[in-house]
Amino acid sequence: MSGITDPVADYLSRIRNAQHAGQRFTDIPASRLKRAMTHILQEKGYIRNFVNIDDGKQGLLRVYLKYDRRGRGAIRNMQRISTPGLRHFVRASDLPRVQNGLGVAILSTSRGVMTDKEARQISVGGEVLAHIF
Repeated sequence: MSGITDPVADYLSRIRNAQHAGQRFTDIPASRLKRAMTHILQEKGYIRNFVNIDDGKQGLLRVYLKYDRRGRGAIRNMQRISTPGLRHFVRASDLPRVQNGLGVAILSTSRGVMTDKEARQISVGGEVLAHIF
């Protein structure tokens, strides 16, 4: 049985590949972490919408991608920061600023998955999952 060793990297790759191919949407195996990350992407305007699809197993996330008038994707770059082999934790005082505040860092904290700006407001640190800009 072959399993995915890094589900967050797989999630980011599926979105990146679908956007480069110009697809309207992509289907991703669902989890609570992926749902939270997708909610952040929608909230920040990087994707159009997402829908939970029940397939009788773990479910799917159908993510509708967002493009500008020229056909360029709203997401310019996605980077996986913390990997299974090298976790990247930060204190509240050391939270990263992505593209001088124009991008978003997604963190997994003790209070749930949130952006760097939200974590800075409530003064909590955590694991930096990805940078999106």
